[in-house]
Amino acid sequence: MKNTLILIGITVALSSCYSVKKTVQRSYPNSQKINWPEAYTPEDSKFFVHNEIDIKASPETVWNILIHAAEWEDYYDGASNLVLIDNHTGKLDEGSVFTWRPWGLISKVPLKKFEAPYRLSWESNRKSIQGYHAWLIIPTETGPRLITSEAQHGFMTLPQKMFVPNKLKGLHDEWLAQIKRISENSGK
Repeated sequence: MKNTLILIGITVALSSCYSVKKTVQRSYPNSQKINWPEAYTPEDSKFFVHNEIDIKASPETVWNILIHAAEWEDYYDGASNLVLIDNHTGKLDEGSVFTWRPWGLISKVPLKKFEAPYRLSWESNRKSIQGYHAWLIIPTETGPRLITSEAQHGFMTLPQKMFVPNKLKGLHDEWLAQIKRISENSGK
């Protein structure tokens, strides 16, 4: 029985690798607006997560909340032990590097894009899992749409797909919901 469950888990994980490309193209058109590095295109990633939310605030308000990394731990369960290296403002800026423990794994993370107030991304490069996390703020008539997508590679993507396939999506949904709440209440 145990071997059967393991085989089923591996089959599901491998089949989901095949379906990433079709899912990204069909379900997440805004992820294509992100300037993905060649090594992290969503279609070729081993694990991909995409989240979006509409916010009734200015893009600049959303941006200022997003880049205030020192406050992430106050409202995002996926961030812990965050330290901005050589930066005492508490806010990300061009060239920022930070360390943190998402999922309990320590990571040193350099920013790859910082284009205020619309694009922010970083790369995490551990032996077990490599990831590119991108943020995009798209202005709309009612306020910006905040998008976050993450493409991953590495051997830890397989257990992630098998045992906690929706954990990262749920954490990112909560992160976006909190940024929305803070942004929409910042002018009150």
